[in-house]
Amino acid sequence: MSDYSRPRVIAITGASSGLGRALAMEYAGPGITLLLHGRDTSRLREVAAGCESAGARVALVIADLAQTDDFMGKWTAALQASPPDLLIINAGITNAAGPEGEAWDDMARVIDVNFRGALATLSCALPIFSAAGKGQIALISSLAGHAGMPVTPTYAATKAALSNYGDAMRSLLKPQGIALSVVCPGFVDTPMSAGFPASKPLMMSPVAAARLIRRGLASNRGRISFPWPLALGMWFIGILPAPLAQAILRWTGYGR
Repeated sequence: MSDYSRPRVIAITGASSGLGRALAMEYAGPGITLLLHGRDTSRLREVAAGCESAGARVALVIADLAQTDDFMGKWTAALQASPPDLLIINAGITNAAGPEGEAWDDMARVIDVNFRGALATLSCALPIFSAAGKGQIALISSLAGHAGMPVTPTYAATKAALSNYGDAMRSLLKPQGIALSVVCPGFVDTPMSAGFPASKPLMMSPVAAARLIRRGLASNRGRISFPWPLALGMWFIGILPAPLAQAILRWTGYGR
């Protein structure tokens, strides 16, 4: 049986800031190899320096997830050089809708990074995990995927798609010895959350969120959702009839 509490090689996308940065620092330590992806070279190198000071060995992949072919080539080469025990697919972006909705270019980029980029990241790693007959994958989704949120409709849709895909892949990959978890955080105090155009209840620090994620992955939980009061509330809204769910979202400030 795999010991998910002691990964030695960890690959993380979107590691240059926010939750990805906190996850890199959470896992950094002597004897640990980190493969960190990001788009901003200077910020990613700062993260790498912090991880190296904690004793980790670090390799970097600088690429834009929306440039799929370029990213996949660089990412595949890096994974082959350092096959990971744990892959955390964390990179993501968001945008806000105005009274008339979202601009197509903004929508397309959110879809390209949050969903297509996540699937591209996973597809590069699956042959490596399958050949080894083991490995663990974490898909960082969001509680926003539980209910359609008019303030960020495309973001919520991509996270719903990612959660459903992850649930399906967990069952598909289990017979191969590959574990997959879907992580659904609430509000984490990151630059991305700073741009969210509504209230942010039960906000937690990236460090606290990273620790919860690590604990859940060590237990190989299929769904890692937090904080639990917000997770319960979003799940409940998601199962309500659409008119009632949208009325609640408007009342709480998340609707239009």
